[in-house]
This record gives sequence, C-alpha cells and structure tokens, in this order.
Amino acid sequence: MNCENTQYTPLTDEQRQQIITLVKQQVIPAMGCTEPICVALAVARATEELGARPVRIKVLLSSNILKNAMGVGIPGTGMVGLPIAIALGATIGRSSYGLEVLKDCSPEAVEAGKDYIGQGRIDIQHKEDAPEKLYVEVHVYGADDTHACVIISQRHTQYIYIENNGQVVMDQRHGGTSAATSQSTAEVELTLRRVYDFATTTPLADIDFINDAARLNLAAAQQSLDGNYGHGLGKTLSRPLGRGIMGESIFSKVLSSTGLACDARMAGAMIPVMSNVGRGTQGICATNPVVVFARENHNTAEETTRALLLSHLTAIYIKQQLGTLSALCGCVVAATGSSCGITYLMGGNFEQITFAVKNMIANLTGMICDGAKPSCALKVTSGVSTAVLSAMLAMQGNCVSAVEGIIDEDVEQSIRNLVAIGAESMNETDRKVLDIMTHKC
Repeated sequence: MNCENTQYTPLTDEQRQQIITLVKQQVIPAMGCTEPICVALAVARATEELGARPVRIKVLLSSNILKNAMGVGIPGTGMVGLPIAIALGATIGRSSYGLEVLKDCSPEAVEAGKDYIGQGRIDIQHKEDAPEKLYVEVHVYGADDTHACVIISQRHTQYIYIENNGQVVMDQRHGGTSAATSQSTAEVELTLRRVYDFATTTPLADIDFINDAARLNLAAAQQSLDGNYGHGLGKTLSRPLGRGIMGESIFSKVLSSTGLACDARMAGAMIPVMSNVGRGTQGICATNPVVVFARENHNTAEETTRALLLSHLTAIYIKQQLGTLSALCGCVVAATGSSCGITYLMGGNFEQITFAVKNMIANLTGMICDGAKPSCALKVTSGVSTAVLSAMLAMQGNCVSAVEGIIDEDVEQSIRNLVAIGAESMNETDRKVLDIMTHKC
C-alpha cells in the first residue's frame, strides 16, 4: 500500500495560475530535435546581434548537447548533425521563431548552407568545463572584425548572456541583471499530489490549451504515414505484419501513433511537434499514448484533457528535479507521465496513479540516453509499452513494493531515488557514452 505521510494542502488560486504559466512555458511547439535546434537558435540570435552574415562561427557545447546533436536529422535538409543546423541558423534562422527557428528552410537555403559549410567557416568545440548540462556558447565574427556572443543555458530557449562588440546586452550568468528583458520562469513547488489535484480539479476552460499538444502531435503521426522516416517503426506496427503480430488492439495503436511521430521527428521531417521541457520526443511520449488510449477507450473530452494535462505536468515535475538534459533517457520521464494519464483514463484514483509511477520507476530507471537519433523511436515505444503495463497493474492494486530495489513506500521518495540515479550516479555513464560516440572508427 502507498504510505504518503506528508500533509496535503489544497492549491490556492495563485498557485493554480502559476502552474498554468509553468505548463505554457514548458509545453511549446518545436521543429526538429531541440539540441541542434537550440544551437541554431543561439547562432540566429548572435547573427542578428552582429547585423550581418558571419564570416566565421565558433560554437562551444556541453557534452549533452554534443551527444544529442550528432546523429539526428535536421528538418528539411536530408542531413544530420550540427554543421547544417549552424549554417542555417546563420543564413535563414530567425530567433523570434523560438524552437521553430529553421521553419523557413527551403532547398535553396540548404544548398547555401552546404556551401557555407564547405568554406570551412564553422568551428565546433567541446566545452569540457561547461557549467550546465545544457550549455551553448556561440561566437560570430563579421568581415570588419565585429563580434557577437550568445549563451543559452539550462533551458533550450533561455539566453543568459548576449554581447555585441564588447557591449553587454544581457548577463545572467551569475544571477546578474541585464539591459534586456529578463526571461522569467514560473516557480511553483510541485508534488505528485499537487500535480494530480491541479489536473483533475482546475476549471476545464483554464487547461483547454493543452489540447494543442494533441492536435499537433497526432498530426505529426498522421503526416509520418506519408513518408518513410527513420527505421519506420510506427509504420511497421501499423502494417499487416505489425497487425498480424500485435493485433488491432488499443495497445498496438498507442505504440504505432507514438512511433510514427517519433520516426518523423528524429529523421528531420519538416513537421512541428509540441515539446515538453524543451524535448520534442518527450512531448510526443507524453501526448500520443494518452490521446490515442482515450479515443480508443471512448473517454470523454474532459477526461482526455485532464489526462493529457496530468501526463505533461507529471513529466514537468520530475524534470524540475532531474534537469532538462541528463544521462537518463527522456522517455523514462515522459512515459511515466503517460502512465499516470492512462491510469486516470482507466478510472484510476490518486493512489493507483502512485502505483503506476512506482511501477515505472522500478522498470525503466537506468535506461541511458545515447543521443538523439532515429532509433529513439525504439526507446520511446519501450517506455510507452511499460506505461500501459504499469497502468494495468496499478488498476489491479499492484505495484512494486518498498522491499524491492529502489522503490520506497512514499512515491515522492521513489521519484527522488530516480532523480538521484539519473542526475548524479549516471554521470560517469554519460561520459563513457560520449566517449564511445566520438571515437568510432
């Protein structure tokens, strides 16, 4: 049984508004894998500060940015990796688009980007002493010895330093102030109970915006059917072979929709998705399983909205503790959110949702992140399949007990145990993964 001893205090109206602001900040559209797109965004902003196309670009990146940007497709280019993302950021990128910075990409722009790369104008370096796991530092140089610098850190769209020809426009590297408008992020202390209470009791009109995630990410899955992306996992599940093995079940449809959207995104399709905490695949994983399950289970529109919000906010809550990037695969967190949402759609109460969370942590903790790439679809569908199984067990009143492994009677402590492993203990794993990836023959 669940043993949560913390006294619960109902949410105030102010706290509800803070959570709404938080979700709106963390669930936003993105086109392309957000690590190379984050780099392109910094390059675009630096180029705008410079006021001209750079003749040279130097980029210094943290290990996790490098790892996640090496093997993933860049939208609309048919190419993978950082050089083309950087070149396009400098040539056609617009920082006002945020994580859709490259949405104006065209075949002509790609050819110009290839030419820019061929001229040897881009220098990519590993910043081994980066202060954060998400760290992007861009220096752009003009023909007349002009220079601009932009640093993004902690979150994919958070500028912490902007400098133009020696004039500091923004400097928040050490909590300082800036001449520019500071970027604020809603701060609210969450617990799983608060996440559940908010998702299940907040007036529906106040959270209806979360359905934009459903519209965008289901559309990505549908558009994926029109092409051949990545390893084609989503299509394989939806074809006669997949149906013959998996059947026409809710389970197979959940996996197929999630796989389809992930296939297209990781392969570099010009298809926007709704992200979660700056991660598009995480946004897919927190959205498609819940919405497809709700549709096939004939849940009401209100139930679907609340389950979708519960899924996304659970992922946000865990990521607040874990960090935007880590050695732990993001699908572990996002699929845990999905499991909560699916449990709710099955008619589960808060206790059963805590069971689902414990089952997820007991199963998936330790899944490594070895970069963003087409095969992420395999990990995502593994996470989603575990989400469904965990929900099914939870609805029967079954969960991994406190005498088993890293699970604690208190679900919050179980989450903290997950975070301790993913954010701390797996750091050496993260270094070894990057070493392997950068030393292939």
